[in-house]
Amino acid sequence: MRILLHRADGKTEPWIKDFAKYLPDAEIEIWHAGEKCQACDYAVVWSPPEAMLAELATVKAIFVTGAGVDALLKFGDALPRHIPIIRLEDAGMAIQMAEYVTHAALRYFRRFDEYETQARAGQWAPLPQHRKEDFSIGVLGMGVLGARVLEALAPFGFPLRGWSRTEKSVPGVQTFHGADGLDTFLRGTRVLVCMLPLTPETSNIMDRTNMSKLPQGAYLINVARGAHIAEPDLITLIKSGHIAAATLDVFRNEPLPAQHPFWQEPRITITPHISALTLRRESVQQIADNIRKTEAGQPVAGVVDRTLGY
Repeated sequence: MRILLHRADGKTEPWIKDFAKYLPDAEIEIWHAGEKCQACDYAVVWSPPEAMLAELATVKAIFVTGAGVDALLKFGDALPRHIPIIRLEDAGMAIQMAEYVTHAALRYFRRFDEYETQARAGQWAPLPQHRKEDFSIGVLGMGVLGARVLEALAPFGFPLRGWSRTEKSVPGVQTFHGADGLDTFLRGTRVLVCMLPLTPETSNIMDRTNMSKLPQGAYLINVARGAHIAEPDLITLIKSGHIAAATLDVFRNEPLPAQHPFWQEPRITITPHISALTLRRESVQQIADNIRKTEAGQPVAGVVDRTLGY
């Protein structure tokens, strides 16, 4: 068995060592631009270059070292539809995402962002605390990661809400679904957490129209994709005070350009796409297990529905 591996950062050696441990019968072929690769059975990639398409179009399955697959689906039918695209379902990302979102939500609830601003200005001024019953947290997208975030938030006693494309039921969470449910979901959500996959339907879902449906003084946390947010609209709503603050981990262009207006807005907290880092060992274990299942003709989890985009 041969596996074609591509790492944009060039750090392939640790991945090769882990595959040797968890899938010892496999040979690893490293993809290099301009070099002819030997025929491979599987590919392991994250955001492959277009020049790699010829090799990707001949494998049995493509494994993505992350939960999002928009970097592959942008190639459309250049990747034959009979080739499964299989994404990571957790591999250590869910707990990281839960930590990040819980921290961001509690920071706003306890007004630590405002206290940080006061401290820099040398001010000592206790602020009225938010009422927990008025501080509803809504998760937009209730897949594996979204469900784990809701689970992590549950012990704090906030009113929890969730929206998904199709109907779902989660204990302790008020759920909404479909286009009809989105409006009601947004109007009752004080802290909006975006955890959606990026598809043509969800691109710019957080535009001025939808963000304006959030209550006055709402907060936004985006750990999904930068293209979910219409950036000029967010700036406008923050300056008007309708959005009190935002924590953003993902952006349309990464790294975020130095001249981007987000850097100049003190009510926007920026992190460099670190809310859920790929844990290599856990990822290789999951991929190796799914390759064994594929070889045995058994079903695997995480197969992408290209029609839905996730």
